[in-house]
Amino acid sequence: MTRTDVLIVGAGPTGLVLALWLTRQGISVRIIVKSEAKASTSRAMAIHARTLELYRQLDLAEDVVANGHKIAATNIWAGGVHRSHVPFGDFGAGLTPYPFIHIFPQDQHERLLEARLNTMGVHVERNRELAEFQEQESSITARLRNTTKPHIENSDIETCEAAFIVGCDGAHSAVRQNCRIGFEGATYSKLFYVADIEGSGPSLNGQAHLSLNDNQFFLLMAYDKDRRARLNGAVDEGALTKDISDLTLDDVAPDAGKAVGVKIDKVNWFSTYHVHHRVAEAFRSGRAFLVGDAAHIHSPVGGQGMNTGIGDAINLAWKLTAVIQDKADMSLLDSYEVERRAFAALLVNTTDTAFNAIASEGYLSYFIRTWFIPYVSPILSKIGLVRQRMFRGVSQIMLNYRDSALSAGLAGTVQGGDRIPWAPVGELDNFQSFGEITWQVHVYGEAKDELKEWCRSKGIPLHIFTWNEKYQSVGLGKDAAYLLRPDTYVAVAEPSGRPERYDQYFKDNKIRL
Repeated sequence: MTRTDVLIVGAGPTGLVLALWLTRQGISVRIIVKSEAKASTSRAMAIHARTLELYRQLDLAEDVVANGHKIAATNIWAGGVHRSHVPFGDFGAGLTPYPFIHIFPQDQHERLLEARLNTMGVHVERNRELAEFQEQESSITARLRNTTKPHIENSDIETCEAAFIVGCDGAHSAVRQNCRIGFEGATYSKLFYVADIEGSGPSLNGQAHLSLNDNQFFLLMAYDKDRRARLNGAVDEGALTKDISDLTLDDVAPDAGKAVGVKIDKVNWFSTYHVHHRVAEAFRSGRAFLVGDAAHIHSPVGGQGMNTGIGDAINLAWKLTAVIQDKADMSLLDSYEVERRAFAALLVNTTDTAFNAIASEGYLSYFIRTWFIPYVSPILSKIGLVRQRMFRGVSQIMLNYRDSALSAGLAGTVQGGDRIPWAPVGELDNFQSFGEITWQVHVYGEAKDELKEWCRSKGIPLHIFTWNEKYQSVGLGKDAAYLLRPDTYVAVAEPSGRPERYDQYFKDNKIRL
């Protein structure tokens, strides 16, 4: 029998991020995956601003930005005619250090994350699947199967003991099934296709191209500046003459390239799929947790799935660390489901609404495809408040945990549970302190002596930013003290700048520093 602190099942971006964040905090992990080879297809594409902000904790953000591709604009086509050009650029400017839409294909993303994990001495164990696990009072015992060996009873089984097990193993999660957690939702009847292509032509310009017709639509999303792109669209099943398993891109979208001025030279990957929307009945069962697609799946509108899973992993990682290191009671782990399931449910509902508006066959969807998106949305996108609202939602920077027991107080307009606003002043960036995973305190203005002493006695970093009107403009309170959680969300917003409320907060939540 082997022993580890956390057994992670699944090695996509969600599992890799969880392994990285736990390992950085001194937690031992094993990360297993059923597949033999590393991923070689693009799959999830967009990495949003909030994910990049959190990636600062492990100095990953700049590598992701340097190796990815910014989408500068979307072009809207109808009936093979270019209707509008919607520039994005840095349309979240002033809100985040990463005010753009960033594309970094999942296979490249996973290689980067795994290489970083390897430098920390942890390696993904391939050809390992979870057969079952059982929970004891203070641990779980998992039976792992080696998929390269003949399936002879017990000959291919290894036993692993861990304090916790986390399912990052997707929609068909073995961890979720072992826990017998329901996964309610539905599957859309419409069939979709996805392809990685290489090509040429003026429209392969590093931008996105959305083609809309009466009943057909597709999105071409560049992931470099000139040749490679992702093609994603709906299949007209009524026109098919082949079995679904035999389909090629030419069968489902023979004129896709022509519709947006692209000559498709090569198809590197093609697949068809149905869209699902489901949320697990629970994200936790005792010492087992569900993260990412194991807990929630939804339509690909807005590229939210992978980013939400990564957010799950980072939310859970600091809480598992605190419990394993005896710095918090098990009750802290209850907040994972409270905080993340509420967001997942909201996300499923909103992406479901947006998806239905575009993909359905009713009159309203017809109007949205043929009139609203080509002609009205480009006008709306020029309005600054609309652009910022769109960016806040898509980028996940507006996500908050205000309803959590781990959130308290209000100072300025910033509440406990909020993401602390980004507020650079000259060369001073208040997000620079996010290079470590730790509790910390921010003061904008002057810090009270008793707060300084409290931070010294607790070993909590105190970051003091000389007052500037910029801080008021983003909602920060002068001389207020903001206690930040290890995942950089505001735990307590204290307008007085004094630390007494912090002691009560840690006591109430049974957290020990």
